[in-house]
Amino acid sequence: MTDARTALKEDLARGYRIFGALGWGDLGDGHISGRDPERHDCFWLLRYGVPFPEATTEDLVLVGPEGELVEGNGDINRPGFYIHQPILAARADVVSAAHTHTQWGTPFCAEVRPIEPITQEACIFFENAALFDDEEVQVQGLDAGARLAQSLGRNRALLLRNHGPLTVGASVAESVVWFAMLERVAEAHLKATNPRPISPAAARFARDDLTREGTARSVFEFLGRHHRVW
Repeated sequence: MTDARTALKEDLARGYRIFGALGWGDLGDGHISGRDPERHDCFWLLRYGVPFPEATTEDLVLVGPEGELVEGNGDINRPGFYIHQPILAARADVVSAAHTHTQWGTPFCAEVRPIEPITQEACIFFENAALFDDEEVQVQGLDAGARLAQSLGRNRALLLRNHGPLTVGASVAESVVWFAMLERVAEAHLKATNPRPISPAAARFARDDLTREGTARSVFEFLGRHHRVW
């Protein structure tokens, strides 16, 4: 196993444990993917049935482009495959995608409204988030996943109507951190009764600063230490 694959699997297991520490995936819902650095058409997922807080590298399975088990032991999360495979296939720049159903993110997605730059964290998604406005909350095939990928476009976040948020990144750290930020953004939108948006120029400046190289990694490491998951 190469150092790059080992590092990706370690980050992916840590990402699941961060989600677990934040209280997400407690009903077995959700998934984070990591594109394999050796076989770019394959990606790693947590095998089905493992609680997020217990995730280790031994619990990860390598999934092939047809949904076949390439490496590892255990069942593949089929909805996870249907969602992640088309996104990773459409976006060569994406290494990881993250999705689950959260306390604030899911109800915000049900409101079918765009993210506005009303907080610092919201600026991360200014002109960089899309909406999947469809009732297809049960993703049961690659054709459904392809529609998600098309709606996502070149953005870093997708709001799945009546379902929940999805984020992508150039690393596991990015997809996990953007998701954590998006949950905070959803909470702010649902709680703020009459917010005054940040100007477009200021929002773009904040977005570019908050997403500069290395920022997500720093937050990822902080989350891991703060929640004592490594």
